[in-house]
Amino acid sequence: MEKRVLITGASGMIGKKLVPALINKGYQVSMLSRSARPLPDIRVFLWNVENQTIDTSCFDGVSAIIHLAGENIASKRWTARRKQQILDSRVNSTKLLYKGLASCSHTVNTMISASAVGYYGDRGDEVLTEISDPGDDFLATCCISWETAVDEGALLNLRIVKLRTGFILDKATGGLPLMALPVKLFLGAPLGSGKQWIPWIHLQDMLNLYIHALENSLQGVFNATAPAPASNAIFTKKIAQVLQRPLWPIHVPAVLIKTIMGEMSAVALSSTNTSAQKVLNTGFNFKYNQLQDALAEIYL
Repeated sequence: MEKRVLITGASGMIGKKLVPALINKGYQVSMLSRSARPLPDIRVFLWNVENQTIDTSCFDGVSAIIHLAGENIASKRWTARRKQQILDSRVNSTKLLYKGLASCSHTVNTMISASAVGYYGDRGDEVLTEISDPGDDFLATCCISWETAVDEGALLNLRIVKLRTGFILDKATGGLPLMALPVKLFLGAPLGSGKQWIPWIHLQDMLNLYIHALENSLQGVFNATAPAPASNAIFTKKIAQVLQRPLWPIHVPAVLIKTIMGEMSAVALSSTNTSAQKVLNTGFNFKYNQLQDALAEIYL
């Protein structure tokens, strides 16, 4: 029997690398897209989250859905309209998947969904486990609504896994290139107090974790972050060391960052000290446990 997985958000940072990783492991991959585009080795089906339409033949032969769809939280300034788009893209896409499953016969038994460490809000030095209370800012309330929508899959008897994703390290995409650019230009300095915790994970470990969740009996919510989070000051220092660049002996004032980024400054200034113990308890082995090793693999 073939192993078929349906992926949403396949063109995003994780999806672009996860699709070939799954194919290399012998999986058949289907994907949902707003536009029909022939791709080698992948079956493409149409959906429109805004209009709540989906081609339910996308579920044919599928045993698991990996749900990565969602607007990029850091690509545009957070106006009221943009925040609604960020929320709706996650919640309404999940509702559409479940509406489609409820309307047809299918073989889907697993739902693995992205979530985010933004669930916890700005928590200082508090060690955050999966049972820690959520925060109350925009990202936290967005994650709460997102995860609540995902949990509705229990009514369809699905095994549900939610991965609260941290700061993903990749050379070409995501936040690391933006963080490294000032350092490369000899303008590097910690942001705000520099004490805020960054719960990072190497992209390869992120891919491996999705496959681990797919192939094992994981259930519930997990922090998808490496075991050793680093403060913003240490993170900036490690980037400078790997790139062999000096740092300025100052910090970029938080008030300046808030002035430039507005409410979105929470992405740079919030402190999220997550624990990876729960995912470690499942037998998952991180390839990159230490930030220095992760950055060295990326830049050296």
